[in-house]
Amino acid sequence: MGDDLTGWQEACERLAALGRRLADDDFPAAPEDRADGVAHLAEQALCWLGWSVFHDDPRRPAFHRQNDLVTPWGGPNADNVYRHARVESGRRYRLRGRMHACEEWVLAVRKGFMHQPTWGTVFEITATDLGLGPGDEIDIEIGGDGPIPLPEGAVMVSIREYYLDWREAEPATFTIECLDDDADQPAPRRTPGELGPRLAEGVDGVSHSLEYWNTYMRDKAAERPRNTFGPTFGLAKGLDAARYGFCFWELGPDDALLVEIEAPVARYWSFQLYEMTWFELIDITERQSSLNHAQVAVDGDGHVRLVVSHTDPGVANWLDAGGRAGGLLSLRCFWATSAPDAHATVMPVAEVVDHLPPGTATVDAATRAETMRARRRHLAWRFRT
Repeated sequence: MGDDLTGWQEACERLAALGRRLADDDFPAAPEDRADGVAHLAEQALCWLGWSVFHDDPRRPAFHRQNDLVTPWGGPNADNVYRHARVESGRRYRLRGRMHACEEWVLAVRKGFMHQPTWGTVFEITATDLGLGPGDEIDIEIGGDGPIPLPEGAVMVSIREYYLDWREAEPATFTIECLDDDADQPAPRRTPGELGPRLAEGVDGVSHSLEYWNTYMRDKAAERPRNTFGPTFGLAKGLDAARYGFCFWELGPDDALLVEIEAPVARYWSFQLYEMTWFELIDITERQSSLNHAQVAVDGDGHVRLVVSHTDPGVANWLDAGGRAGGLLSLRCFWATSAPDAHATVMPVAEVVDHLPPGTATVDAATRAETMRARRRHLAWRFRT
């Protein structure tokens, strides 16, 4: 059959085994969760086979978009577009494009993805650091004498674009090219046996993602009682600017989680809801499952009060649990001078309004529906769907 076809068969057999793995006791057993698990496995296969097979050559880099509406993994930020491109230390690259409506981005030079055996951020820089803002042209050298070094062990550059007001507007564009002399030569034709290792690496990515995030979510959930926030924390080997706060919630059909926090002093902060196990955002196109600092209503006392529930309490700061009995509510604070801890209380959803201060921002059903239409229109622009 040849090495490549053998590699393909082996890759398919390993993917089938990962499908059977979803039936094990450490994965959810509810029928709806199993259905989500099969969809998640298909998403991961698309993501990591695409990365390993078609984005493998640092002489011919191109950005691979991930964590969009099709390939979510590892707790994606609802306000970001994520792009990754292969690079190699010792080479020089040129990053070009235009900011358009993008309000900020972070470029990180990395040794690998968080769920891989080798990973970590070795350098990071923002558009603001480089004097770039919405509408500006992008033209930056990476490696060599440019402002973005490629230290030993660097294998990729990752870009996280930030969109805060969720308008219908042109998102950022990026291209990357290798400037070295050997990149000018035509790439050789694919050789027999070349695809087998790439396919194996791609399935490794699927397996590592599935196992790592399932374990990560269970271990993090075990650190504190349900429906309580822990202190904010940084992520070792992650972005220096990032601080997170986690609350793993469990709510009955008529329950609500009332969250209170002094508004952080930060260039960016948000609250977002995630599914257990798969660590995907809850129905981002169908439900209001995230709110950032540009979208939330801050009360007159400088505090934010936010409600997580299955039914709409009629307040502006509502996150829709989407029929999930449990999940993760994540607080993100980036570039913060003050990242206070949040506090949560469970109560009947019918009693939430009794615990909110006068003047709390409210919405009616028509306004909520229009808000969701606006969110979907923005996401269609951001991800070209």
